[in-house]
Amino acid sequence: MHYILKALSEDVQAIKDRDPAARSTLEILLTSSGLHAITAYRIAHVLHKKKYYLSARVISTLARFLTGIEIHPGATIGKRLVIDHGSGVVIGETTEIGDDCLLYQGVTLGGNGRSKGKRHPTLGNNVMVGCGAKVLGPFRIGDNVKVAANAVVLSEIPDNCTAVGAPARIAKRNGVKVTQDLDQVHIPDPVAAEFARQNERITELEGKLEEYKKQETIK
Repeated sequence: MHYILKALSEDVQAIKDRDPAARSTLEILLTSSGLHAITAYRIAHVLHKKKYYLSARVISTLARFLTGIEIHPGATIGKRLVIDHGSGVVIGETTEIGDDCLLYQGVTLGGNGRSKGKRHPTLGNNVMVGCGAKVLGPFRIGDNVKVAANAVVLSEIPDNCTAVGAPARIAKRNGVKVTQDLDQVHIPDPVAAEFARQNERITELEGKLEEYKKQETIK
């Protein structure tokens, strides 16, 4: 019980530090679905470690029903995890999450359907995963990594990087821009980029066609 209360206190403080909409401890305790899901997970995880598997799964299932957040009791989660909004978040059984991480709504930390044993990702410390992002497979996401919204990460990301796109690629590494630095909202749209390329090509071809028509007229 002491472990649960200490973790709860740290989780509440982490929400205060990271969520500008959080006005008071009481408000967080009563209304934060992310906090409710994490607290239920911590209780279920203790039971899971003691091999009370059914009781652990019942608690996690109730928490999913009440919060819309699914955390398997077998996952390993560090201190001060913040799940902001949280609806649709899924954290698989063999997932490992370090300290001071931040997950937004719709995040999946899942398997790739091929691996056995360790099936889910490992997140280092101070990792941010943007809304709708999917991290799929038994690889490591390094410390201080940012995963942009809607990114699909299928392989390891080193420390201190920003990953964007589907499949994800590194946009920034160790403070040096590889492309452009992005937050969880501002990610490049590959469809729009392709439309722009096609439009440029059409304009070029139209110009050549006009030149050809002029030459035919002169003849």
